[in-house]
Amino acid sequence: MDLANYRNEYAKYQLPEDNLLPDPNAQFHQWLDEAMSQNAPEPTAMTLCTVNAQGQPSARIVLLKGYDKNGLSFYTNYDSKKGKELEQNPKASLSFFWPTMQRQVRFEGIVTRMSRQESEQYFKSRPLSSKISAWASPQSKPISAIQLQERTKAMAEKLGQDPGCPPFWGGYLLQPNYVEFWQGRINRLHDRYAFTLINGHWQIKRLAP
Repeated sequence: MDLANYRNEYAKYQLPEDNLLPDPNAQFHQWLDEAMSQNAPEPTAMTLCTVNAQGQPSARIVLLKGYDKNGLSFYTNYDSKKGKELEQNPKASLSFFWPTMQRQVRFEGIVTRMSRQESEQYFKSRPLSSKISAWASPQSKPISAIQLQERTKAMAEKLGQDPGCPPFWGGYLLQPNYVEFWQGRINRLHDRYAFTLINGHWQIKRLAP
């Protein structure tokens, strides 16, 4: 495959400045709603990038489980690689890419743990199989397929039909101080806007593509 000459033109949409909403929360809600209504693949999937104590970045896909003026929330095992890296360095980024709409949104900010009450409330809403998995998986630790199956079976028998939230599992909230919207355009002249939080107010700049 000749990757150097692979091309894909972006011509579906545009984001002129007079259509850009002044609040990044509202703009993100609008784009997310459109992605979901148009059945974009995995519209709530986002790339979480963390950095460890040695400065090595690490990225993986997680799912958005909440978004409001306070930030974006997701849930995971506190003892996972991402959980440990967030303990060492709470600065992180989240990015969404909706290829069918030729759009991208990036968030940068500080991540904090959500309250135990919020984590337990969300955990109750999960399917039973997901609850068992949270208990059974020593996330990011080496394990064989057979060992994982045995742990899952043992946990299912032990916990019953209504397991509580594990103490090592819960929610995180990224509170953004920088948000960037990217709309693919023809000839690589993309529409790109940066929102930066300064003294409690969002400052907007258009960026070169």
